[in-house]
Amino acid sequence: MREFSLPALYEVPADGNLTDIVRRNAAQHPDVAVIARKVGGVWQDVTATEFLAEVHAAAKGLIASGVQPGDRVGLMSRTRYEWTLLDFAIWSAGAITVPVYETSSPEQVEWILSDSGATACVTELDNHTAAVESVREKLPALKNVWQIEAGAVDELGRLGKDVSDATVEERSSIAKADDPATIVYTSGTTGRPKGCVLTHRSFFAECGNVVERLRPLFRTGECSVLLFLPLAHVFGRLVQIAPMLAPIKLGCVPDIKNLTEELAAFRPTLILGVPRVFEKVYNSARAKAQADGKGGIFDKAADTAIAYSKALDTPSGPSLGLKIKHKVFDKLVYSKLRAVLGGRGEYAISGGAPLGERLGHFFRGIGFTVLEGYGLTESCAATAFNPWDRVKIGTVGQPLPGSVIRIADDGEVLLHGEHLFKEYWNNPGATSEALEDGWFHTGDIGTLDADGYLRITGRKKEIIVTAGGKNVAPAVIEDRIRAHALVAECMVVGDGRPFVGALVTIDEEFLGRWAAEHGKPAGSTAASLREDPDLLAAIQAAVDDGNAAVSKAESVRKFRVLPAQFTEESGHLTPSLKLKRNVVARDYADEIEAIYTK
Repeated sequence: MREFSLPALYEVPADGNLTDIVRRNAAQHPDVAVIARKVGGVWQDVTATEFLAEVHAAAKGLIASGVQPGDRVGLMSRTRYEWTLLDFAIWSAGAITVPVYETSSPEQVEWILSDSGATACVTELDNHTAAVESVREKLPALKNVWQIEAGAVDELGRLGKDVSDATVEERSSIAKADDPATIVYTSGTTGRPKGCVLTHRSFFAECGNVVERLRPLFRTGECSVLLFLPLAHVFGRLVQIAPMLAPIKLGCVPDIKNLTEELAAFRPTLILGVPRVFEKVYNSARAKAQADGKGGIFDKAADTAIAYSKALDTPSGPSLGLKIKHKVFDKLVYSKLRAVLGGRGEYAISGGAPLGERLGHFFRGIGFTVLEGYGLTESCAATAFNPWDRVKIGTVGQPLPGSVIRIADDGEVLLHGEHLFKEYWNNPGATSEALEDGWFHTGDIGTLDADGYLRITGRKKEIIVTAGGKNVAPAVIEDRIRAHALVAECMVVGDGRPFVGALVTIDEEFLGRWAAEHGKPAGSTAASLREDPDLLAAIQAAVDDGNAAVSKAESVRKFRVLPAQFTEESGHLTPSLKLKRNVVARDYADEIEAIYTK
């Protein structure tokens, strides 16, 4: 199939903007908890009425400080209650939010704030403020900087005490559906990040249709979501706005270091995350079972879960014997895994990278279905996702209702719909190139099946052509290899070479446990073990598993274990954890050469 679309389930309000959501919630669901915040380590509910009052108080402060309609306001913070509060406050002041990753360097901060022309910025921590102040002389438009941890919200409240409610209502109503809501800068795998202008219409079309298509997951007064993704990333923004639109309760935590404890305390009914989160849940559970001498039981339970899930897709369903085994393992293993995920949820939504069929079947088999989706900054997050009642594991689902997916003659995925970005800020050349003939050219390669389910097979610019003329899409095999507990990252190489090779980095979190189990010296590192026969054998097993998913010509013949992980600080990962392939290829040119000469 070359093209597929679904009718819209949500009508975007013609003259509305995102501030309508908090006003509507206060009017229609005044006592419903729409968001929660941590106070003294304890979750505290905030009702729709209370949230609206806090949003308006902060908006008054922005107005009093001189923020004008259409001004851009930077927001550099980890994921927390105040991020969401200030996002809606900026809109309520008639302004436009410009997210900045909290890990950004001063140079990146300078680029985003200067390119967007931000007149104000809110930071969270001292180091964020220091990054802004270090480049402030290069930001002539920047007038005010407030810091959350230094009392920014209270300060804005004091500044705005003389601003009337009528003024906020007037400012809140200035923006219309087609006006910019935010400028989200792409993570920049190549070159400088581009500012994607996303309108209020983009978010209404996106979040409204997601909520309606997944309505059983968004029941007001019953359901809840825990947000731990960075809000500078458009997927995190979807996780913020969709629950508000539903409305269901939203909780925010700054990172995933203590995710297990946060899930147990908040007990969400729905989790939205990236594949690495679900990989770590699986790998951690398996490693713990092995440490407790129950590795064999866990592996049998995992195999049973996968077999059970696969059987659900057959006309006859699971056999009686499989049902019995599944029920036994549900008591022994699956129920405990669901408890780790909070104990109340049955569904998760995953995006950002492919999850992999094995993990998809595993989680559905334990009673926690991960609905895989696909999207880009330019598509305001999800442009395709699996419906809760018609899951096809291994695909990224059907188009967002109200949008169209087309496969071009060369296999590129093209998109059309109200959710798409308006333009690249200050970059008309890039805009016209990306939005040719009204269709957004994603740069991804994919296929549509007879039911309109999309499979992504690679990136157009990442296709490797070996010396033998074989076209290789790295994503499929990289994702399979990366699923191994010991593997942090994998980058396939081989352009113009006689065969496909790979660079592999080791997950430091699991290396210590693996080293202890295999009698390696305490304190062993990837650098000290990169030539160790046992480690190489373990990585070879991961590579063999990856090779099983592709043809012989596409399989990895040789690999090199690198001495350190790729990180954002090293310059090899973007803030959204995407590989900067050109930088890796440049910095590890000798390692790549060694694959073909040693």
